[in-house]
Amino acid sequence: MSTHRDTRRAAERGPLPRAVGSRGRRSHPAAPRVPTVGIDIGGTKVLAGVVDADGSVLEKIRVETPDKSKSPGVVEDTIVELVLDLSDRHDVHAVGIGAAGWVDADRSRILFAPHLAWRNEPLRDSLQARLPVPVVIDNDANAAAWAEWRFGAGRGENHLVMITLGTGIGGGVLEDGRLKRGEYGVAGEFGHMRVVPGGHRCPCGNRGCWEQYSSGNALVREARELAAADSPVAHALIERVRGDIPDITGPLVTELAREGDAMCVELLQDVGQWLGIGLASLAAALDPSCFVVGGGVSAADDLLIDPARDAFRRHLTGRGYRPEARIVKAELGPEAGMVGAADLARLVARRFRRANRRRVERYERYERYARALRAGGARGPGNTTEEPGA
Repeated sequence: MSTHRDTRRAAERGPLPRAVGSRGRRSHPAAPRVPTVGIDIGGTKVLAGVVDADGSVLEKIRVETPDKSKSPGVVEDTIVELVLDLSDRHDVHAVGIGAAGWVDADRSRILFAPHLAWRNEPLRDSLQARLPVPVVIDNDANAAAWAEWRFGAGRGENHLVMITLGTGIGGGVLEDGRLKRGEYGVAGEFGHMRVVPGGHRCPCGNRGCWEQYSSGNALVREARELAAADSPVAHALIERVRGDIPDITGPLVTELAREGDAMCVELLQDVGQWLGIGLASLAAALDPSCFVVGGGVSAADDLLIDPARDAFRRHLTGRGYRPEARIVKAELGPEAGMVGAADLARLVARRFRRANRRRVERYERYERYARALRAGGARGPGNTTEEPGA
């Protein structure tokens, strides 16, 4: 009989993760508690790490993303080198890739990546041919959403939307413990919703996409334009980079905003307001209980989140007459995509171990059969009863 203490502990743990993927798969807690490698590939960096079953990062390595003008094989080489390097020091059982691009329904190909040179790239099979453990791929924001739901700010939420603000905007949706990838695998590309018809050109080919107004690229673009115009309000920023405008980065703008620079505070407020406007549209379509905001730009904390909450309330459909979703900052920081990719790979590690065990058992059966045949040959035929597969 369960005790009051058991009930309380279960409540503190929150709901158990449900199965991922198609019906009939085992629940995630049944996955083996083995280390796996997660790799988060963005427009500017590749973050790789070994992650245990509790979401703890045992070791991580960060490198710059190879020049996007190079062939996709260069990025593939980087991934393989990172996995092999980590495997030298850890007993790795599977590799999960969180890729900044549109991943097909089979999670095998990168259909399109606005910030990388991937076009219908068979990434999973290419990596699988070069690595000794199974490989799974998913969209990087899906991986981050999974990590925040399993281990971070989204624990206990039944309907969660993750927004990642980095080079662009990524998104992931979790409903009743399942990632919603859509019929073709490309759900959650919220950054390419058009919010300003005829607005700024986006790398995806359209104009006025949300990520052109609320992302790291948008923040840097606005800061550099003010600096290039030699605006008096940009004096502190120009001075900090000694007049070298290309050295202006998002983290630098955030740093100056924390120091009280009025222009940098205003730039983050603008990004936050556009964030809130987009979240209000998503609330009208998806009605989640919680928005988790992650990615590099979220490091601005309340300088970004507070304006987003204000704009969200002003633009929410039916405001004042409906429950409002919470807007919270992600807890896992820049490691969310890496941790989520590693955790999603753990189910595949389970199937891989089972298949390996069957291969070993089959080999051992044939070895016993061969030994029996050899022994029988010495004694004469007809002395063995063991058959292969018995």
